[in-house]
Amino acid sequence: MIPKETIDRITETARVEEVVGDYVSLKKRGTNLIGNCPFHNEKTPSFYVSPVKGIYKCFGCGKAGNSVNFLMEHDKLTYPDALRQLAKKYGIELNEEIASDKQIEEQNLRESLFLANSFAQKYYTNHLLETEHGKSIGYSYFVERGFSDEIIKKFQLGFSSDVWDGFAKDALKEGYNKEILIKAGLITEKDNRLFDRFRSRVLFPVHTLSGRVIAFSARTLSSDKTIAKYVNSPETEIYQKRNVLYGLYFAKKAIITNDNCFLVEGNTDVISMFQAGIENVVASSGTSLTSDQIRLIQRYTNNITILYDGDSAGIKASFRGIDLILEEGMNVRVVLFPDGDDPDSYARKNSASVIAEFIKNNAKDFITFKTNILKADAEGDPIKMSVLIKDIVATIALIPDAIIRNLYTQQCSQLLNISEQILHSEIGKIRTKKSKSGKDNQEEQHEVTSEEIDFVAETPKEKTNTTYYQEMDVIRIMLNHGQKILKLEILNENAEKTILEIPVAQAIVLDLCKGDYFSDPIFKQIFKEYFEGVQRDEILPDQVFIQHKEAEITKIAIDLIHSQYSLSPEWETEHNIQPTDESSTEMRLKSSVEEAVLKLKAKKIQELLNHELEELKKASNDEDALVIMNNYNNLQKQKIEIDKKFGRVIS
Repeated sequence: MIPKETIDRITETARVEEVVGDYVSLKKRGTNLIGNCPFHNEKTPSFYVSPVKGIYKCFGCGKAGNSVNFLMEHDKLTYPDALRQLAKKYGIELNEEIASDKQIEEQNLRESLFLANSFAQKYYTNHLLETEHGKSIGYSYFVERGFSDEIIKKFQLGFSSDVWDGFAKDALKEGYNKEILIKAGLITEKDNRLFDRFRSRVLFPVHTLSGRVIAFSARTLSSDKTIAKYVNSPETEIYQKRNVLYGLYFAKKAIITNDNCFLVEGNTDVISMFQAGIENVVASSGTSLTSDQIRLIQRYTNNITILYDGDSAGIKASFRGIDLILEEGMNVRVVLFPDGDDPDSYARKNSASVIAEFIKNNAKDFITFKTNILKADAEGDPIKMSVLIKDIVATIALIPDAIIRNLYTQQCSQLLNISEQILHSEIGKIRTKKSKSGKDNQEEQHEVTSEEIDFVAETPKEKTNTTYYQEMDVIRIMLNHGQKILKLEILNENAEKTILEIPVAQAIVLDLCKGDYFSDPIFKQIFKEYFEGVQRDEILPDQVFIQHKEAEITKIAIDLIHSQYSLSPEWETEHNIQPTDESSTEMRLKSSVEEAVLKLKAKKIQELLNHELEELKKASNDEDALVIMNNYNNLQKQKIEIDKKFGRVIS
């Protein structure tokens, strides 16, 4: 058995363009990758790869999947064998064994920690937006920082009151285990008393690449210098800070689109830049940059631009981070903001175009940046200048690509007025010594980025299941819009109209869970997993189905997940489904959800009506016939009610 956390690591690490690229010659087409399909003979390339979604799709033969599915299909491997091959390719250690009670316990612990953190995020966000105390303190603080309601909700910001055990009591009341809450770092225990870790602070949730909350960074609003400005979640079984970058979940698509990642220091830097329109930004959250964090960025781009405070005292200390980036074979540039400004304050004062222009005009390569910083202290002192040159030479020696290394050596020679031959000699000594120690890095691998491929869902072959197309439309909406919020008007217990905000997937699950509406086994399984997620108070992201262990589910998900979904004319004329730009407005999305659900219900009822008519023909006595007629009449009433909602008769 391969542990779930290892499977997650493999699927997150295995880049589909690299895996497919071992078998197919891929070329850039705009920002996509295209090649000849390895699964059927073709002269005109119709095989596309999308790094942003981690998927491939052939428009000729219809094959589609992720990196694991590709190996399964191409090399005829089982799911575990494909995982093993990818683990070997990416140097991921597999500790396979029959699942012991301890392993099952560990898996349950990880899932419990995820659920506890998810509950905490909802609890603290609700406290921020729905309580008077939260609005007057936490919400006011975010408004003063210039954060809009939209950005507060997007980043799921929260607030904790100054009650010592307010969260602890409510979490226990909701059935969460005390030990799990302690292990998640949400509460602490002392002298048999429970205390909230983040009390009287605003909270910034930390997300995985798939959007699950795994930790929090909490800032005090007190001016008391004896109180720590930030309190962060401790490391847990699901959170290791060296492997996490704040904001990457929200930034990854923009990073790929722009082929560049802006690296800042703090959470508010990320949010302010994002709100200003600069979305390809992440933060190390005040911790020293690690190789693992750099490799996370490298999945999406080979270019990093570090944004520093203009008067930051830690600039020299940041040189280690630059060295790590270069050592990973990435390109790095550095921007210093004007004195008194940081990315947060500068973004709040300027538009996206002004910020982009400032960065463009002020970004420096690491040689120029490092030389300018260190040269002021070394000017006129041969000993200090010698130390400066050795420092920069040591950095150049880290670059794995020989051509880039040579170009930087030439630049260094010109800037510091020193023989290029001497620099090459020193760099050669450093690299030879490093190579002998067995620590030399591999040559840089070129990374091609891509934006989301506009996959057009193909019309399925005719199905014996008469509700197949209606089932597909409902599942399509759940996959594409499941996490988006609908505002529904309902009657409360006092018969007063009130607005309920609810995710699309949850609304559909609640509407359809009491009936057996899905006949197709794939759609039934997808709906079942959504249903189980809603029971855990979790709305599953599309990546759950794109990276699914069942190849058929992955293929269906890829066919249906689409930023601008389009249907063939046949769907409209034959199956009563009209293509719409569902995400254009909230009202359009709501209408699309309601219509899809009603059409499925109407088609299912019609199917049952036809069945009852067939049964009526077979009835052997009047008593059986009467029961069938009663069933038929009840179904007919339901159909009439649905027809009224459409304002027309649905066949």
